[in-house]
Amino acid sequence: MGTNTQSLPDELFTSAHVKYIQSLDTRKDDYNYWLTEHLRLNGLYWGLTSLHLLGHPDALPRNETIDFVLSCQHEDGGFGAAPGHDAHMLSTVSAVQILALLDAFGELEARGRGKAQVGKYIASLQNRQTGTFAGDEWGEEDTRFLYGAFNALSLMDLLSLVDVDKAVDHIASCANFDGGYGSGPGAESHAAQIFTCVGALTIADRKDLIDTERLGRWLSERQIAGGGLNGRPEKKEDVCYSWWVLSSLEMIGKTHWIDRDSLIAFILKCQDPERGGISDRPDDMVDVWHTVFGLAGLSLLGYPGLEPVNEVYCLPKSTIQRVLGH
Repeated sequence: MGTNTQSLPDELFTSAHVKYIQSLDTRKDDYNYWLTEHLRLNGLYWGLTSLHLLGHPDALPRNETIDFVLSCQHEDGGFGAAPGHDAHMLSTVSAVQILALLDAFGELEARGRGKAQVGKYIASLQNRQTGTFAGDEWGEEDTRFLYGAFNALSLMDLLSLVDVDKAVDHIASCANFDGGYGSGPGAESHAAQIFTCVGALTIADRKDLIDTERLGRWLSERQIAGGGLNGRPEKKEDVCYSWWVLSSLEMIGKTHWIDRDSLIAFILKCQDPERGGISDRPDDMVDVWHTVFGLAGLSLLGYPGLEPVNEVYCLPKSTIQRVLGH
């Protein structure tokens, strides 16, 4: 079912979204459930974060959630997307984020392989020559993995395990003439890659390297006539960029450079008011990926009824305050 743009587009359908997220793990007869097994741990992070932002942190069972996360951990400390899947940086980051959300690092120490082993796994994926990170043992490198490493290690207070200066140098080499950043040196600017680079520089306390005026201009130009944001010039709008673009603007103090009201209206039009969830654009099918980033975007925009989100970690500010003290 697609979204219904005729049903109160100025309202957030909180209860429908909660029910939608709760239903996601009950669809085991659905072919798509098994096609997305490689995203299971990521999807749990997206859904759980959505519930926390909606003010329903207990809508999924805490103990079962922790049990599942720990069942995905390998001997080397890394986490796979689901039990039996190879360890990967992205699923490891999601595992750390979930445990941070649930205040469950103690469970990782008691029943898992501990934060130190997770940190060792992440650190093993850094290329000590270039500073960047691979996603897994097979070596694909991308600024997504660098940001993920900084995100998870800082949440565990283990950033000292990696060469931060080398990583920062690598991010600087990914900067482009337009102020943006790509997936690697010479790659075109893309809003999601900009988030990873700006986020990593923020965690490293090196925002001095960012050309904020030029980057702010590029990011603000991502808003198109319908109010939504795109990820690159000449592309369609997509709800997920309500997070990637807006969080980056927030980190450089330029969120006022976009039309807040028209972006809110666009995100709300992408809801399914009956079954819950948010889609990429109006009248498309919903999914949990666009749901979390739509809600996170609304939170950054100060939409009423949502918990404040931290623009660097995409976790509630209350979680970051508890874990990091700021």
